[in-house]
Parts: sequence; C-alpha cells; structure tokens
Amino acid sequence: MSMRLLLCTDLDRTVLPNGPQPESDGARSRFAALAARPEVTLVYVTGRDRQLVCEAMANYSLPGPDYVIGDVGTTIYEVRSNDWHPWPEWQQKIAPDWAGMGRSDLGKLLLDIVDLSRQEPAKQNLHKLSFYVPLYADTDTLSRDIRQRLEACGVRASLVWSIDEPRGIGLLDVLPASAGKKNAISFLMQRNGFTLADTVFAGDSGNDLPVLVSEIPAVLVANASPEVRLEALAQASERGHADALYIAQGGLIDMNGNYTAGVLEGVVHYRPEIRDWLTGVTATVPANG
Repeated sequence: MSMRLLLCTDLDRTVLPNGPQPESDGARSRFAALAARPEVTLVYVTGRDRQLVCEAMANYSLPGPDYVIGDVGTTIYEVRSNDWHPWPEWQQKIAPDWAGMGRSDLGKLLLDIVDLSRQEPAKQNLHKLSFYVPLYADTDTLSRDIRQRLEACGVRASLVWSIDEPRGIGLLDVLPASAGKKNAISFLMQRNGFTLADTVFAGDSGNDLPVLVSEIPAVLVANASPEVRLEALAQASERGHADALYIAQGGLIDMNGNYTAGVLEGVVHYRPEIRDWLTGVTATVPANG
C-alpha cells in the first residue's frame, strides 16, 4: 500500500464548520496535523474563487493546501507558500467545449428564462456562468430547456445544481462539459501520478455528487442533508461504485462525524493505518476559528 495520500476536500460545510451542526473539539487540529504530514497532498475542491478560499483559510485557521480546484472545477492552482500558480493546461483542456463562445454569449442565450437570475460578477469566471434559482423551480424542465439552447449553438456544457441552505436559494453553475470537480480531480491525479488507492475525496452537497458517486473513494460528512445522502447512495449504487462511497456517522476518536471529523473518519475508513497518525493530537481550535 502506498503511503501517499491525495486528500481532496470541499470547503463549505465540509472542512468549514459553517453549518448548523456542532463541530467536534479537536477535529480541525487533527485535520491540520494530517495535512502537515509529508505523505499528504492536500487539495481544496470548492465553488469558491481564489479570494474567497483565502478568506475561508484565514477565518477558520485552515492549513495551506498544495492545490486548489476552485470555481466548481473550472480553475486549478498549485499553491507554494502564498504563491498561487494557475494551471493554463486545464483552461486549454476545457475551453473548446464552449465552441468559441464566452460567458456573456452563453448568458444571452439564456436571458429570457424567468427562473434564472444571474449571480454577482465576482461569482462568474471565464468558464463559469452562475445563476440563482428559486427552490420551487422544476430543475428537470429547466435543464432540458438550457441544454437545447446550448446544444443548438454547439456548446457542450455541464449543469451543476446545488442549494445555498443558509440563504434558502438554489444555485446553477453552467460549466464546460470537461470541467467540474470530478474531472478536475482526475486531471490532477493523472498529471501527478496519483492512483485511486492514493486518493480520498470529502464533500457534503449537491455539487459534490459527481465525485461522491464516482470511482474515486469518497466520504460524505455526517452533517450532509438527508436528501444529498439518499441521492448519493442511490447514484453510487446505480453506477456500481457503492464501495467507493462512505457515509460518516461519528465514533472515530470520540468525534461526531460532522465537518473535518467526517473527513478524517472517511480517510481512516479507506486507509486504516492513518488512524495512528491522528491519535495523540489533542489541541483544540476554537469553534469560531
């Protein structure tokens, strides 16, 4: 068994304890201790852009990552100390899907769809077009309408639906079909020679589903919503990847399985020898970071 670990994790309500459920004392300290080990390559995989990732790291005393897959998998950065180096190869790989059209061109194609409200400019990027969607909206019908319009122009897109639970609003990210969290992780694995046995992903929400239900070993933290849990289990089973999805439930070193406690529980599920790395780390981080 390789001693290398590629630990890929979502931020909000996965590593960040910014949901309503309680965080376990010491969980973030143990997570930081694990991330500091030379065997571990840490990747934050998030819908946040670079600035918002930096804010989260400062506000919650998070360890610095080796890589950041940002903007729902449309950007990849290598991080050395505080220097962020974008991977232009990733941009080159995903760009052709949009058939030479820019984000504003795609926006015009979808302008008259009443349930879509464009998100703020800061939440858009070169290859990400993001909308707010009412929770009551029929996402299946919307998806068909959006796909028809884009495909008619030769655009290959993936639609990533999720929910901003604290704000009570639905979210839609329109990405190149080659982009997204799952494809970005696979690209990073291939470029750096990581195998499935070396890799664990952790997430909590709808935009993590493509990874959670894939062949990549994954953990759904205990604070995930029941809806996401049921959907993840159903899709993973349907695709033949049930063995590659672990649902955190608490119990590892007296932790509750929420947030980083769930991330660590999933890592130990797939790599039991790592449990020894976590015992003895008892320093606590204040719950507010």
